[in-house]
Amino acid sequence: MEGGKPSLALVYQAVQALYHDPDPAGKERASLWLGELQRSMYAWEVSDQLLQLKQDVESCYFAAQTMKMKIQTSFYELPPETHNALRDSLLTHIQNLKDLSPIIVTQLALAIADLALQMASWKGCVHTLIEKYNNDISSMLFLIEILTVLPEEVHSRSLRIGANRRTEIIEDLAYYSSTVVTLLTTCVEKTGNDEKMLIKVFRCLGSWFNLGVLDSNFMASNQLLMVLFQVLQRDETSTNLHEASSDCVCSALYAIENVETNVALALQLFQGVLTLETAYHMAVAREDLDKVLNYCRIFTELCETFLETTVRSPGQGMGDLRTLELLLICAGHPQYEVVEISFNFWYRLGEHLYKINDPTLHAIFRPYIQRLLHCLARHCQLDPDHEGIPEDTDDFGEFRMRVSDLVKDVIFLVGSVECFAQLYSTLKDGNPPWEVTEAVLFIMASIAKSVDPENNPTLTEVLQQIVLLPESVHMAVRYTSIELVGEMSEVVDRNPRFLDSVLNYLMKGLREKPLASAAAKAIHNICSVCRDHMAQHFHGLLDIARSLDSFALSTEAAVGLLKGTALVLARLPLEKIAECLSDLCAVQVIALKKVRGLLTEQSTNGKSADPTVWLDRLAVIFRHTNPIVENGQTHPCQKVIQEIWPVLSETLNTHQADNRIVERCCRCLRFAVRCVGKGSASLLQPLVTQMVGVYQVYPHSCFLYLGSILVDEYGMEEGCRQGLLDMLQALCMPTFQLLEQPNGLRNHPDTVDDLFRLATRFVQRSPVTLLSSSIIIHIIQCAIAATSLDHRDANCSVMKFVRDLIHTGVANDHEEDFEVRKRLIGQAMEQHGQQLVTQLMHSCCFCLPPYTLPDVAEVLWEIMVFDRPTFCRWLESALKGLPKETSGGAVTVTHKQLTDFHKQVTSAEECKQVCWAIREFTRLFR
Repeated sequence: MEGGKPSLALVYQAVQALYHDPDPAGKERASLWLGELQRSMYAWEVSDQLLQLKQDVESCYFAAQTMKMKIQTSFYELPPETHNALRDSLLTHIQNLKDLSPIIVTQLALAIADLALQMASWKGCVHTLIEKYNNDISSMLFLIEILTVLPEEVHSRSLRIGANRRTEIIEDLAYYSSTVVTLLTTCVEKTGNDEKMLIKVFRCLGSWFNLGVLDSNFMASNQLLMVLFQVLQRDETSTNLHEASSDCVCSALYAIENVETNVALALQLFQGVLTLETAYHMAVAREDLDKVLNYCRIFTELCETFLETTVRSPGQGMGDLRTLELLLICAGHPQYEVVEISFNFWYRLGEHLYKINDPTLHAIFRPYIQRLLHCLARHCQLDPDHEGIPEDTDDFGEFRMRVSDLVKDVIFLVGSVECFAQLYSTLKDGNPPWEVTEAVLFIMASIAKSVDPENNPTLTEVLQQIVLLPESVHMAVRYTSIELVGEMSEVVDRNPRFLDSVLNYLMKGLREKPLASAAAKAIHNICSVCRDHMAQHFHGLLDIARSLDSFALSTEAAVGLLKGTALVLARLPLEKIAECLSDLCAVQVIALKKVRGLLTEQSTNGKSADPTVWLDRLAVIFRHTNPIVENGQTHPCQKVIQEIWPVLSETLNTHQADNRIVERCCRCLRFAVRCVGKGSASLLQPLVTQMVGVYQVYPHSCFLYLGSILVDEYGMEEGCRQGLLDMLQALCMPTFQLLEQPNGLRNHPDTVDDLFRLATRFVQRSPVTLLSSSIIIHIIQCAIAATSLDHRDANCSVMKFVRDLIHTGVANDHEEDFEVRKRLIGQAMEQHGQQLVTQLMHSCCFCLPPYTLPDVAEVLWEIMVFDRPTFCRWLESALKGLPKETSGGAVTVTHKQLTDFHKQVTSAEECKQVCWAIREFTRLFR
């Protein structure tokens, strides 16, 4: 903060503005100013004073939240001799403010917990807190709040206390856990049925269960467990208390995942949950959905915990199948949200049984899955008064999609052929109302692909019946039957005699607005699977493509139809392809020219002047027109792409400032280049010239990506290498300027991603060209700086570049340039190796999430394979630079841990050993 420490009056004024200023701009200014204060050193003193003044809820909440944030993120700012004073001050504040507001108590409790976890000199904090406050009933609520958040914060992402300190804390908490449970039990005995206290107690108990430190034998015979189930059995329990007790039981069940080592507690919980069936029925009778959902969560958690026991010994002891009965009772509840809770369990059960693959076991569980499928089909029914097609995007639509996924995963237990036939017979033999028919068709569509189409009369009969459905049936039934036809494209492929009637049926749908997109998707599916049979219908497809916008299609459905058309086009005789492709593209090209005309006349009406629709359609045509071309034959698409280039080039020029449109242009060009490969050579010069020209003014990262495609296609051609290198150098200059700005790497991850894709393509296609150039040093320096970037795609690209670069000096592929590559890599490593290794170690300890570590390990492995003795020295030096202690005085890493890690890495015989070592080692800093 410039201008020194602000006065309390000023801070108070800003807090008032943040909460009460009617002008949004005033709120925004206050928020920015307070954020700056929170980041400054003055925040410690200011928030302490605000808490002492206790002026109002808002200023105290701001101060408590600031205190918590500072302890979480900036604890290192305080000298160790101030830690005790901070602790005492926070305990005084929580005592003084305990009646002001529960949210302030929670923020201060978090601050105290985060301090205790980081302050190594505060030994046995649980013990000291209980000693200090357990005799004062008025302090009990905040004491329990601190004891609730303490275990929760042990694995907090915001605190980097490291694995050593974390282990020490968990051992400490385990040691005092029985004291905490005894405190909670006494508390319940003293306050009787005080609801507020019971909620606090159960939340706290759940938190200790979640950390996994409670002694399960001690808990099995504990009074609290009895109270917990009594509360859940009582009909008059309030909603909030019911939720807290349900959460606690779920945490307990989760904590005993390993049933064998917790038998006594497992048995108590197992029997306790089975007593809740009556309470569940009571909640259903009272239409209390909140409680019903809680019971279903508990029953599901029970099944998840005892899953392996149930599969290993079904019907015996704790493998009792009454657990599944409870879930099926829930599945019978009319609200679909109830059954949805149990989906994950049914997935896992299916997965277990699939792996074991034992017919006897399958026979035991089959009836349960059959009953589940029956319930699911009922839950998928639309309301009888529903009009129009089924909605995909609302909650119920998403539920149906999840049902569809679940059915696909468990259908093997029932048998898809039998199930499909059974479902069909309910339609054939009965005359169910439309909503039942639609739901049955929906489930049939989920499993159609898993039914073997060879000689299956049911499938062909279903197909025949569907295409005969009259137009008078409910719109939703027609919609879902169209989806089912799309899923049965394999059947059409095996029975081409149905192709005409199926296409006629789908064409009818295409002409009706509500059904058009579903019909287009089904036609796309049939084109993909029946490519050869569809060739005779190509002109019909071309007619549809010509008048695409006369159908009411979603963008996705229109693009899908063109994809299907392109797939069929690629199967036509070579001499026909060029002419047909030209026809197919003409519509889009005319539209692009029209858009340009509109722009020049300035008579735009928004949508029609946006070229992206046509660019995306061209892209999908180029992407999927991939005919088989023999060596020496001219690619049939080459001529068409040359004809289209001027229009794309113009579009690119006109919209060069608009990133979205430029991105679509580049995507279209990428697929055009990929489509004809070396056949696009005549475009290379004008395309590169235009890319480089526009990039100097508007550095859109998609040009770098397009550049990587060009290098991939032409980098092996001797005559193109220098031109491509010139392109790279011209693109790098503006890129480096962009990335060297403050926070440049973090603000432009797409540019980092695409730059290193381009550089990697160069390494793969023409390493010596790149390594001999002057630009390589700048690219390596940029890569070293970018290794700490926490962005999935960008980081992955950077690591892949460095790995592939070093690998070119390792992989002796018997090419004549191997020795040159090895020498050039040697020079680069001599210059940058130490810096690279140090930066990689720092990044994976302090900047990068765990999922990036395998990539880091691959880079270190390649450096080591290239020159093990030098790497050993570099690694040793990098490790010496790491901090050995936290600001709270805890040991982050011992000398032995450092030497063990160095030895594990440098003696590794394969890359995955390096990866394991890094995973373990970086935990010390998290």
